Amino acid sequence: MDAQEAGSVVRHGPGGEPHDAPAADVPPPAPDPEAEPRTGVAALSLRYQIAAAVALAVVAITVCVHTGMVFLHVAPSNTVTKQHGRAIDDWIYPEFEQNWKLFAPNPLQQNIAVQARASVATADGRVRTTRWYDLSAEDGRAIDGNPLPSHTQQNALRRAWDFFVATHDAENRPVGLRGALSESYLRRTVELRLDRTDAAGEGGVVERVQVRSRTTNVRPPTWSDERVSDRPTYRVLPWWRVPETREREDAR
Repeated sequence: MDAQEAGSVVRHGPGGEPHDAPAADVPPPAPDPEAEPRTGVAALSLRYQIAAAVALAVVAITVCVHTGMVFLHVAPSNTVTKQHGRAIDDWIYPEFEQNWKLFAPNPLQQNIAVQARASVATADGRVRTTRWYDLSAEDGRAIDGNPLPSHTQQNALRRAWDFFVATHDAENRPVGLRGALSESYLRRTVELRLDRTDAAGEGGVVERVQVRSRTTNVRPPTWSDERVSDRPTYRVLPWWRVPETREREDAR
């Protein structure tokens, strides 16, 4: 039987009745991308798409401006807030007022150096006053280049001065129960530092100590037109008698 006869047998059933040959598998037509329904912004006309893009841009710009204004409002005083403080306040108050601050306590915009000197009774019976010792500068030199500076070098003198300022008024009078404690703490810190530098000299005895602060403004950046005074200001405290000296005088 040749191929033609075999095909004839396939096309006829057992009774000799012809029937249709099975249809070949034909893949369904690929969907037309343009026929798919659009959703979202793509379903809008070009005019409305442009309007939606503009609205989104306005919202994004407003959010960025508002975030920046709030940041400047709660940030410490700086060049931008000093120059544009009125605009920032107009944006914030009263609807968006904030009662919290960033970077508390505020970063210092002044350099404060604690200095001390002593009144020394020399071995020959005279009394001399030493020069001013810049104790903060000594700490700075000890910390500079030191990968592991001690807690004392970093904080002892600074905390003693901050403690005193927080418990005294501008006339150096105590304003609370901790005033006497802060004076004792600062005086003792200064005494130890002067003793370390051998301020009394050979045969000398420190009878009194005096402390002062030297404050200078931090210079603004070169791109700022802000002007600040570069003249230092001083806060001079009264002389404090060393307790050991008073005890020796009472014993006499």
